Amino acid sequence: MSDKQISAGPRLNAFLAASGLNPLAESQSQCFTAYLSLILRWSARVNLTAIRDEDGIIQRHFVESIACARALPAGITTLLDFGSGAGFPGIPIAICRPEIAVTLAESQNKKAAFLAEAVRVLGLSAKVHSARAEVLRTVFDCVTLRAVDHMEIAVQAAAPLVCPGGLLALMTTGADRLALQSAAGEEFVWSDPLTQPGGVDHLLALGRRMQGLQA
Repeated sequence: MSDKQISAGPRLNAFLAASGLNPLAESQSQCFTAYLSLILRWSARVNLTAIRDEDGIIQRHFVESIACARALPAGITTLLDFGSGAGFPGIPIAICRPEIAVTLAESQNKKAAFLAEAVRVLGLSAKVHSARAEVLRTVFDCVTLRAVDHMEIAVQAAAPLVCPGGLLALMTTGADRLALQSAAGEEFVWSDPLTQPGGVDHLLALGRRMQGLQA
């Protein structure tokens, strides 16, 4: 492991501190260091993320995903990361919230292969669904979406996968929030959005699906 890779944990904790967030446990820091190494190695041949520099990945992807993981309320036991891509926020949630059974849904084969390798290398209990999430025949306590293509359409497809009483968690911006909440449908009741690291316009919108309603 290179010196830069060894420093990933302290740098990540420094960025967390700058965002007003508590540091990671040592075991979690080690997981994120290994995760960063995998992203950098795979990005040489697979377009995992437009951000390729280490600090950019740490600050833009890791910190925001960790903030999301910590903002999710207690009591969630199953979670679907819809259109997981390089694993944000699903893999950080699996690292930070090991009590949650995470499913990473990604239909692009190369990205799904990366997710499977990340789960194996990091020793996570998460599962990879290497097909479109819409074909799943189960519902989850929480469904997350972040930077998914055609986000409004994706939210419409994701909403029925939330169990009654469960949460739809949208990592979005102030400009897009209301349109995405509308796309989810009238079955969801939204709390005030939470400001996320990365700028005042970065928000986490949590919508709870009303009990007793079916898709």
